[in-house]
Amino acid sequence: MNGPEIHVEFAPELHVFVTRARRDGTVRAPTDGVSSLGHVIESLGVPLTEVGPLVVDGREVPFSHVPAAGEAVTVRAVARPQQVPGAPLRFLLDVHLGTLARRLRLLGVDTAYESTDIGDPALAARSAAEQRVMLSRDRGLLRRRELWAGAFVYSTRPEEQLDDILDRFHPELRPWTRCTACNGLLREATKDEVADQLKHGTHATYDVFAQCAQCGRAYWKGAHHDQLEAIVERAVGLRSERR
Repeated sequence: MNGPEIHVEFAPELHVFVTRARRDGTVRAPTDGVSSLGHVIESLGVPLTEVGPLVVDGREVPFSHVPAAGEAVTVRAVARPQQVPGAPLRFLLDVHLGTLARRLRLLGVDTAYESTDIGDPALAARSAAEQRVMLSRDRGLLRRRELWAGAFVYSTRPEEQLDDILDRFHPELRPWTRCTACNGLLREATKDEVADQLKHGTHATYDVFAQCAQCGRAYWKGAHHDQLEAIVERAVGLRSERR
């Protein structure tokens, strides 16, 4: 590596983003006297959505800081619970996170989800227009400047994904209040109101129903209710432990 350099030390939580040759914690990175520290960090593979305070030679600096040759930079992870200013906490998930979207909705968390790939520019624009935190495993998407806010989803397993998002953002949980299909709010419904969606056995067996005020989908405590209840109980229990 030729030319002036800076020394960048990443928090352990961020090592997953750094190439294997650099996972000893400290990276030597070139500096041109023009590019911002935020740009340098992104060029090393770390989305700024995951970055907390930046400390240069003992003082905290903004992403816009232009590093000088020889500076020692400490890159910390974003603080938890993460505070997202300016809007009620709500999320937008990309096409690859459908199970996570349904589980967040099950817990009553306002969660928009795109079931088709509409492209990064459209996702970023929706995040900004609706002031939603973009959740994704796509680092390129999380680098788009027009995002309202974003967060990388670290695991590929839905249970771990849910635990991580709940730990990071501490959203208010209101289980059983949202439609898992469209994110609309649920209301109590009579059997007559949802009769056209019930098979004969369901009509004869169940008497308590809810219906989505947006898409009209009917809900009742059917065969999979115990599995859903377990997800809710686990999430509520973990939330109580973290308080």
